[in-house]
Amino acid sequence: MIKQVTLRNLGGSRFVVRTGSGHEVLLDDAASDAGARPAELFIAALGGCTALDVASILAKKRQSVTAYTVHVTGEQRDDPHPHVFVDIDIVHEVEGPEIDVEAVRRAIELSATRYCQATAMLSAGVAAIHHRYLVRSGGEEHAGEVVVTGPHRDPDAAGDTANASVATA
Repeated sequence: MIKQVTLRNLGGSRFVVRTGSGHEVLLDDAASDAGARPAELFIAALGGCTALDVASILAKKRQSVTAYTVHVTGEQRDDPHPHVFVDIDIVHEVEGPEIDVEAVRRAIELSATRYCQATAMLSAGVAAIHHRYLVRSGGEEHAGEVVVTGPHRDPDAAGDTANASVATA
């Protein structure tokens, strides 16, 4: 499977990114600030990948989700260059009248350890990725960490929890 993007310079540091599926995104640096930064798009792709997985799995588990938000925060090292991500937090915030917390935990775990290609690629590097949840249901709130993937996780060991630390709390 081949994916493709094309970047066309609009002048200075501004580029328009056109994806193979025909969508466009404006890319820029901090100095001229006319578009998203490459590192922001990197963690946006990670958040999008896991969000699509989890939403699909929760729908298959017949969870009545009324609100779902994914927050991704990435810490990059200051020096030396390149400024790679060393720690990433992903928090899945799920709301609904009768959400099964275990279904949310399992959906996040499956995304983190088996399905999300962005997690697999980043986990193979130096970043530790923390997959967390916050569930609001029936007047109660539940929060926890599901799994930490990376650093240096073998992407061919998908679903192998020997390369990930699975939280039990």
